[in-house]
Amino acid sequence: MYGRGRLADLIDFQVDPDAMRHWRVDYDGAVATLWMDVDETAGLFDGYALKLNSYDLGVDIELADVVQRMRFEHHEVRVVVMRSARDRVFCAGANIRMLGGASHAHKVNFCKFTNETRNTFEAALEDSDQNYICAIQGSCAGGGYELALACNHIMLTDDSTSAVALPEVPLLAVLPGTGGLTRVTDKRRVRRDRADVFCSLEEGVRGRRALEWGLVDEVFPNASFDQRVAERAQALADASGTDTPTRGITLNPLDRSFADDGVTYSTVRVAVDRPARRAVVTILGPQEAAPADMSDAHAQGDRTWMLRCARELDDAILHLRSNEDEIGLIEFQTAGDPLAVAAHEAVFRDAGDHWLAREVMHYWKRVLKRVDMTSRSLAAIVEHGSCYTGVLAELLWAADRSYMMLDAFDDDDRPLASVTLTAANFGSFPMGNGLSRLETRFLGVPEQIDVLRQRIGEALEGEDAEDLGLVTWAFDDIDWEDEVRLFREERASFSPDAMTGMEANLRFAGPETMETKIFGRLTAWQNWIFQRPNAVGPEGALQRYGSGLRGQYNMQRV
Repeated sequence: MYGRGRLADLIDFQVDPDAMRHWRVDYDGAVATLWMDVDETAGLFDGYALKLNSYDLGVDIELADVVQRMRFEHHEVRVVVMRSARDRVFCAGANIRMLGGASHAHKVNFCKFTNETRNTFEAALEDSDQNYICAIQGSCAGGGYELALACNHIMLTDDSTSAVALPEVPLLAVLPGTGGLTRVTDKRRVRRDRADVFCSLEEGVRGRRALEWGLVDEVFPNASFDQRVAERAQALADASGTDTPTRGITLNPLDRSFADDGVTYSTVRVAVDRPARRAVVTILGPQEAAPADMSDAHAQGDRTWMLRCARELDDAILHLRSNEDEIGLIEFQTAGDPLAVAAHEAVFRDAGDHWLAREVMHYWKRVLKRVDMTSRSLAAIVEHGSCYTGVLAELLWAADRSYMMLDAFDDDDRPLASVTLTAANFGSFPMGNGLSRLETRFLGVPEQIDVLRQRIGEALEGEDAEDLGLVTWAFDDIDWEDEVRLFREERASFSPDAMTGMEANLRFAGPETMETKIFGRLTAWQNWIFQRPNAVGPEGALQRYGSGLRGQYNMQRV
């Protein structure tokens, strides 16, 4: 059963771009062609071959890295054309042998990461003016079509071997795990009855019918397909009209070291206490002066604190998700100078439409969303000497609870704990529901947002922060240790299943969007279905796949 290991077999989310096994990119000015060419012998685990351009988590880790580098290292790209390097197959979707042998936790984390990756390139047009086209020749099934659905424009060849399909329900007794159902109805706006037919057909839909039903945007014969794809890509690139600089920045390997009890980065420390089922993630504020301007920030490249910290926190969250599946509580702590955090953030926040400033701020948006989507209890601990300012203060409202030190503590000479709001807290980092975390927090009292705007820049200590609703509790020296200890012990005693369900429901108040549907409604159902014997039992569809026998189902409707 695939899952987490220890130091020898950790799942690593960092990629050497010169050693990728599954993707390659051809750059031609404003147009890049992203070729899917999966090495079937290079699965993340033993026991399956990645045939027919099927994928596992390792394939998607590489894809996420390509998408990230496209924004920072090749931001001159305006159009990305996603294609298959294989003959007569675009992508067969998630590898079924992998899913059949994977632990439940790995399946769920795999689906969550693939969803986040598709959301990233789906949002690239709005965030980075990079438009993704999917050019399909050959079979495009399941997760392969979900790759296409996350693109903004889908082109399909009209021949006897090319089709789009979401066959998970009839073939595997599960749901399309990467947002396929939601994107068919909410993004492609396919009529409900046609969507019902489409999701019930193992063989999928071809050519003109796929176009008529809105499953694709254009259909062309093979003879003219390459030319039409090139013309469409160039037309979209020309229509962009964005004046971009010519030099991006390089994303170098992270500065990190692993030990059995945690991970150390340059700005992040992860300490794991497995007997207590708890991990403490401490974010260190900047030690160096803020860049003088964006030219200086560009010269610093990936070493500037705002980008370095985002990358390291992102990696730390992914590490805890996939390699520490019995950790039930993640505590966030910060340490440093609040004014230094504010100064670094201001350089990027106030830089207008500078491409690097935009990309760094959008990256923080994605990292914070990843925190929101992490199925662990989240707590923020505001001790003396902390630096919950601006972007780091968002962790207070991403957490399920927050505890703050009140007044001076005996034998503690650190600066008093405080929370400092900046302009970025009022819309720079929206959640999946489209609202800021403060708007979501104060959904019942929206007038509180205007009250908080008047306090931007103030170092709000314990009593003020609690009165304003910015933290859950503030305790003095007498009560602090006992209250925090009781919270930790209580959380560790609850059912992990109940905690996951409760927290996921409470975190996303407010409007429902395509993103909240994918991560909330769809993921919740998939989580349940992945545990049902109809899918994963000895005679379930996932286990019998490829044997010539169909799954044996308990036909009771629940």
